[in-house]
Amino acid sequence: MQMAEQTENRPASGFDRWHELLVAVLLVVAAVATSWSSYQATRWNGEQAKAAGRTGAIRIDAARSSSLAEAQTQVDVATFIAWADADRRGESELAVFYVSRFRPEFAKAFDAWLATKPFTNASAPKTPFAMPDYKLAARADADRLDLAAEASATEVSRNIQRASNYVLTVVLYSVVLFFAGMSTKIVSRRVRAFMLVTACIVLLTAIAWLFTFPVSLQV
Repeated sequence: MQMAEQTENRPASGFDRWHELLVAVLLVVAAVATSWSSYQATRWNGEQAKAAGRTGAIRIDAARSSSLAEAQTQVDVATFIAWADADRRGESELAVFYVSRFRPEFAKAFDAWLATKPFTNASAPKTPFAMPDYKLAARADADRLDLAAEASATEVSRNIQRASNYVLTVVLYSVVLFFAGMSTKIVSRRVRAFMLVTACIVLLTAIAWLFTFPVSLQV
């Protein structure tokens, strides 16, 4: 009984004091880092959701512009066919009427096409629609919005990856907490030292990796 009491009251060795201090530091740092990474993972999930919303809105606008361009092209084709029929029948007044109803974008291409003398020049474009002057603002908008939607979709994927990276660091901190906590239950100094060294390596690696991550603080 007396020997047991002496063992319990024996002052801690230098190794034990060093071990307790290191375990405390590991637990505190890992706990703080876990909270930070969890917060950032939530933040980047929110950023991903906002980017996904923007992507959807851009795609809707792109679809509208594309539909408008298709409708305008159909109008241009219809009025051109009507002009061609009137011109072929020699109905000059009707032909002039259709020309006056051309949309400005098509009228520019039509005038450029007539300048190539398509009725006598075999190398002239077959229709005004083959002219480089035939450009639709709605089509250009649709193309621009499609590119913007692709860029926004890339941002969504990037934000998802950022959130996943923060979650992975939380897993690494859990490993640190496990090794540090278990080292207090081990009797063998060699095993305790191994577990502490492993925990330190994992923690330092995770923190070094963490410093390469972007930070989201906007509300």
